[in-house]
Amino acid sequence: MLKTAAFALGLLAPLAAPCIAQAQTAPEPGGRDRPPVITDDIKVQMYGWVQLDGIYDFNRVDPVWVGGFRPSKIPTEEGVYGEDGQANFSARQTLFGVSGEGDLNGTPVKVAIEFDLFGSGSNAGETTFHLQRASFEWGPVMAGYNKSLLMDPDLWPNIIDFWGPSGMIYVKTAGVRYTFVNTDTAWLAAGLELPGNDVDPGLIRVIDPDLGNNLTNTQKYPDFHIAGKYSGDWGHVRLAGVARSVGFETVGSPGGEPNGDELGWGLDLTSVIKLGESSTLRAGYVWGEGIASYFNDGGTDLAPELDTTNLQVEAQAGQMYGVMAYLEHNWDDKFSTAIGVSRTNLENTNLQSGDAFHRGDYASVNLLYKVTPELLVGGEVLYGTREDKDGDTGEDTRLQLSIRYSYGVTVMGR
Repeated sequence: MLKTAAFALGLLAPLAAPCIAQAQTAPEPGGRDRPPVITDDIKVQMYGWVQLDGIYDFNRVDPVWVGGFRPSKIPTEEGVYGEDGQANFSARQTLFGVSGEGDLNGTPVKVAIEFDLFGSGSNAGETTFHLQRASFEWGPVMAGYNKSLLMDPDLWPNIIDFWGPSGMIYVKTAGVRYTFVNTDTAWLAAGLELPGNDVDPGLIRVIDPDLGNNLTNTQKYPDFHIAGKYSGDWGHVRLAGVARSVGFETVGSPGGEPNGDELGWGLDLTSVIKLGESSTLRAGYVWGEGIASYFNDGGTDLAPELDTTNLQVEAQAGQMYGVMAYLEHNWDDKFSTAIGVSRTNLENTNLQSGDAFHRGDYASVNLLYKVTPELLVGGEVLYGTREDKDGDTGEDTRLQLSIRYSYGVTVMGR
């Protein structure tokens, strides 16, 4: 515990450093004392959970992504990943976080850093450290790595699957935002974020392999976001929008040609509604073009389209929509259930290959038991389908049993 506390304090050292430095610095000759930057009223907490998931797929999914249920990773060709039926244990949902609160020049300041063990990118499929959050909040300003402003952080249902509903906006990225309004009933914020861009060369890889293999995405401008929320005793309704440049270029060719940019945009309408004292409805609908990178699962931002009028190949921002609805019910203070469905749908271009993702459906139901406030056990049944552009489909049914122990401790301050 002492080593862990020391590690946590080390992560939050920058928060306390100005205060310590101030206490040890003498007044400047001929000048006045510098005002303290951060007070000594600092609170540092460690929190998180340890979770083990027991998973059984009655069909098969891509084994690299078995730790989370993703319809886009369900094969539409039988036998690609072997025979049906596969068991797995995963501790990748285990999370560790450390946060600090203080005061910076009279304005509250918060710092938070979180990691889980769900490898992604080049570490996909591995149990390894994976950054979930590294953010700094000073009054109305937030900077760092956090949940996208396009995403409603309250929309996530009470489930134990790691990945969650496919048709909702869920992405964490680096950015900066400013909150203009923050009252009990109204909230309004805007910001810039690191753009993500997935380009599908499609059939160009067949028509011209050299060109298709050298096409890559470009990120010339940050994505602009704005979001507003209205809240009441009944719950809240939230509307968020994004405008972005979705670009591509050809690596190794003069001037990067062919290249180009398309306008991407999206709107995310979400709501959380309390249904009496024991039930809650979480629902959302998102649509737009060139925003697949913000969806929780499936799709592509940019793909080639053949204009049949002039026989010219053009880049087209993928048109997508997503929908989700989950009903949660607390049977008593120990047992709870969440049941819901979700869909991601991409309008494919005529030059995408036949096996390109077109639609993904996600559904789940669970029964969770809170043994103590810290200990949760439960089971969840999930069902997902994938449909490709050419109409081929695949499905999987999953049973997941999980146990989670949560913790939180104040290691410094009030």
